[in-house]
Amino acid sequence: MEPDQLLVRTLGEGRIESPLAELLPRQGTTEHYVDESDRVLLDDTLAMIGGRPVADLPSFEPGGARRRIFFDPSKIKVGIVTCGGLCPGLNDVIRGLVLTLNNQYGVSRIIGFRNGYQGMVARHGRSIVELTRESVEYINEHGGTILGTSRGNQDPDEIVDCLEQLGVNILFVIGGDGSMRGAIRISDAIAQRERRIAVVGVPKTIDNDIPYIGQSFGFQTAFAKAAESLRAAHVEAAAQPGGIGLVQLMGRHSGFIASYAALANNDADYVLIPEVPFAMDGFLPDLRHRVATRGHALVVVAEGAGQEYLEDAPVRLDASGNRKLGDFGLYLRDRILDDFAAAGQEVNLKYIDPSYAIRSVPANPSDSVYCLRLAQAAVHGAMAGRTAMVVGQWRGRFVHVPMASAVSSRNQVDPDGDLWLSVMEATGQPPNVAAATRLNV
Repeated sequence: MEPDQLLVRTLGEGRIESPLAELLPRQGTTEHYVDESDRVLLDDTLAMIGGRPVADLPSFEPGGARRRIFFDPSKIKVGIVTCGGLCPGLNDVIRGLVLTLNNQYGVSRIIGFRNGYQGMVARHGRSIVELTRESVEYINEHGGTILGTSRGNQDPDEIVDCLEQLGVNILFVIGGDGSMRGAIRISDAIAQRERRIAVVGVPKTIDNDIPYIGQSFGFQTAFAKAAESLRAAHVEAAAQPGGIGLVQLMGRHSGFIASYAALANNDADYVLIPEVPFAMDGFLPDLRHRVATRGHALVVVAEGAGQEYLEDAPVRLDASGNRKLGDFGLYLRDRILDDFAAAGQEVNLKYIDPSYAIRSVPANPSDSVYCLRLAQAAVHGAMAGRTAMVVGQWRGRFVHVPMASAVSSRNQVDPDGDLWLSVMEATGQPPNVAAATRLNV
């Protein structure tokens, strides 16, 4: 990562005194606050810094309120859109955006686009909704999104036409990597027309796989609810001879939910994730041995794990053009049952997939706090004229991340990192179950 890759685009110099100027600390950067003139370092160890001069160290622009802003709050109109799959906290972010805009900046004209980017394209016929303090008062108590959502690409020029016709000055996009790629195209189309419309993202991914934002909102709620499913599966498995609880959790490419949920109740015997391939001929005998010696076992599998065993499945794409994964959980269930039957060993397997139940719940208090603070950071950045960027928290500091950097890679569990080491310690699963795959698959 080079320093210029973390520079955020701006629409122009802030010339208007912010309504929040008097609230801002005057002492500059402290351990609890980063001054707007400072930068937040990307790396936090001497080895990662590598002896480079300070001027060459990659760093983020800090988030938070500015003393001077670009947009006049009394003259602007703001749009909000939610895209992609559901995630705990969507309504919290919408509410946080509206309340911060209205209460702190005095922005009164705020609209929501229904059903994702479809709501910004005329041919889909979606209505818009006025967002006020009253209309968002209790929405944080409910899961989902009051604006609705959708998947799939839309023409960015048609979207910019919509923004121009409605007189929108700031667009907040709440969505995942596909949504942010769409937001980049929208921002580029705005720049080509030389219009001053800010596009700011609040990144949403229940899988926690967007880089440079620390942790995505909704993730804590998701793995906490997932841990409840693991607890139920463990109880079921322990109650029967030869009991196996097999739980498939979300995680197309990243095994964070599976890893954290397993650590949360520390009952899992195996955790299978996309980042660490495994050898079926090593896993199945070890599972039989564990059930025979302990009486039961709990297996946690992320949905993207084991896809190498489903290579013969037909290729299917979703509305956004992403390849749909094969259902490895069901495949693994059948392989386990067949293996135990072939060995003449008793087995009582319960298969649980709580994915949709998890992503539709309201945010827990920890995520609610994070959603509000992300929303505040997004509003502060947008009012200061920042565009084509997302907000996140990096090493405890709120920062601005260029959208291009936020979609440049995927945040994944490092097989050589301390999180996976903790999972291996907690489960006691043998390293050779995973290591054999690196040699044989």
